[in-house]
Amino acid sequence: MSPAVLKQIESLRETIRRLDRLYYVEAAPGASDVEYDRMIRELAALEEAHPEFDSPESPTHKVGGEPIAGFQTVTHRLPMLSIENAFSDEELIEFDTRVRRLLEEDEELEYTLEYKIDGVALSLIYENGVLVQGLTRGSGVQGDDITHNARTIRGVPLKLAEKPWPEVIEIRGEAYIANSDFTRLQAQQQQQNETPFANPRNTCAGALKLLDPNLCAARKVRFFAHSTGFLSGAEYATHTEFLEAVARMGLPATPGVETRPDIGTAREYAQTLMDNMHGLDFEVDGLVLKLNSLEQRQRLGTTSKSPRWVIAYKWERYTGTTTVRNISIQVGKTGTLTPVAELEPVEIAGTTVARSSLHNRDELKRLGIRIGDTVVVEKAGKIIPRVVRVEKHSRSGSEKRFRFPGKCPECRTAVVQDEGGVYIRCPNHACPAQLRENLRFFASRAAMDIEGLGIKLIESLLEAGMLSSLGDIYRLGNHRDTMIHMDRMGEKSVDNLLEAIEESKNRPLWRLLTGLNIRHVGGTNAQVLADRFGTIEAIAGQSVEQLAEVDDIGPVIAASVHQFFHAPTSQSVVSDLHTLGLHQGDPIPAPSTQAPGALEGKTIVVTGSLTEFSRDEIKEFIRNHGGKSTGSVSEKTDLLVAGDNAGSKLTRARELKIPVISEQDLLDLTNSQAGPTEP
Repeated sequence: MSPAVLKQIESLRETIRRLDRLYYVEAAPGASDVEYDRMIRELAALEEAHPEFDSPESPTHKVGGEPIAGFQTVTHRLPMLSIENAFSDEELIEFDTRVRRLLEEDEELEYTLEYKIDGVALSLIYENGVLVQGLTRGSGVQGDDITHNARTIRGVPLKLAEKPWPEVIEIRGEAYIANSDFTRLQAQQQQQNETPFANPRNTCAGALKLLDPNLCAARKVRFFAHSTGFLSGAEYATHTEFLEAVARMGLPATPGVETRPDIGTAREYAQTLMDNMHGLDFEVDGLVLKLNSLEQRQRLGTTSKSPRWVIAYKWERYTGTTTVRNISIQVGKTGTLTPVAELEPVEIAGTTVARSSLHNRDELKRLGIRIGDTVVVEKAGKIIPRVVRVEKHSRSGSEKRFRFPGKCPECRTAVVQDEGGVYIRCPNHACPAQLRENLRFFASRAAMDIEGLGIKLIESLLEAGMLSSLGDIYRLGNHRDTMIHMDRMGEKSVDNLLEAIEESKNRPLWRLLTGLNIRHVGGTNAQVLADRFGTIEAIAGQSVEQLAEVDDIGPVIAASVHQFFHAPTSQSVVSDLHTLGLHQGDPIPAPSTQAPGALEGKTIVVTGSLTEFSRDEIKEFIRNHGGKSTGSVSEKTDLLVAGDNAGSKLTRARELKIPVISEQDLLDLTNSQAGPTEP
């Protein structure tokens, strides 16, 4: 026996396990595919030459083995129950209400939110750090033993990476096939004159039920851990603590998991996850909301069918197959170049889809999309369509590669990439496309709310040379006679527009801040800045550090705001708007002289149909009187303003004994400074 050979074998095994962890857990490849394959071959050759050093936990045993004769049925130590589904925000709120009712009154709780992978449920059991069994969900009580195939799954270590290991740990999750791997599988089948697989999920399910593990390995099944089953020899306080431990052990956990303190902020993060779906290389059919505390989960327990502490927020998946007619570039209001797939029109979920954003250059590369390609387009929950994958096996050879432009297609300025980011931008602030989008956004309801100044009119005014800056909107009165004779205009239309423009000069500061289109600053952050500093001049005078200290701002937004107000072009725009008479805020009174608002420090939720206010108006009214308007009812809510047909928010407020008032009560309260009565 040679100690040197054993040392070389163990070193290779450790290196390969480290590379597996980097690739599958941390999404940070540490070596090229060629180099990785070379090490696997070298290790296999050494183990073959020195069988006395072979080990069942070696990475070489992940590539397959001998076929099995059949499947054995195994009883789960803990049942793998199904999850209750919700299909609307109202059902999520009802779930939250049930959870809070079953726990102690005023008990704090925390939710985690994650993607629901559209794959196959799988249980992996490790004893003393070694993978000993892989089970399908089966009936939930019993599943099939597919250990021979589980050993081939990418990202599933045969031996856990970190000690001390639990005596026994059951890691449950989802087996899946990545979209990129699936398209390659289809292409291989096409080359071999085989019928291509229909979709990734069915292909994954079929792979796990193959008797020959070599065939399963060829389908490139992967795994995401999302929960624990039976556990002995370790304790975890929270779900996030468990996922962090799993990652240290060397298994990939479901990506994007974050915690939120209440159902309202959890729903907000749900929207973030949905907005980021385009960057996923796997299919999802919803989100999963879970209580983070494992102790609270234990107290809640289960029904006969599902746990009481988890719910799946699902949506119907509508898909269609169509052809990419062209790929165009759209220049946004901040100069971002967004590739857009121009599609052969296809009906999905009752609407005709002819375009789909491809988001950025990296997404183009990931999809490998070409002009002329056949693509699968999805509308999940009838939201904005996205290209899920390219049917590469359907290529005829006539498809054309798309080259991302090095110059802005509108002004021919050389484009730049965000430092540390994925977006490509046109740096020319005078770019016609940026000007058009800036004008459109400035006049929109989200910003200055100038009625009548829509994109069609903006384009006509640009073409006529009447608009070349934001300030030119307020000089349109000089062109009244010319505008009257434009298409679809007339004396009354022009005068109404000019009146709306004049009225917009008195909009609150936060609307102007929003309309200035500062990167990372939307309506909510604009309101925070306006409330904190009062005037544009005061905001512009803050350092990055001072801005970052403001709640809900942080270093990224602070740097963007500081950069905007110190750029000569921005200073010119702000100065021009000031000269034209736009309201740029009011100084914040000194603390000693500032009278508190009637709603000072109160968190207020508005629900139902209102008569005196629009929804935006009442939020602004609340802010002007010192309050904070939020979208969901929680223990932190001080008041609920209820209009007609108030629904679940009213029910929730009554359960939490939160005072409920009407619009008129709110007006009376702000006039009299009187407090509300209990409901």
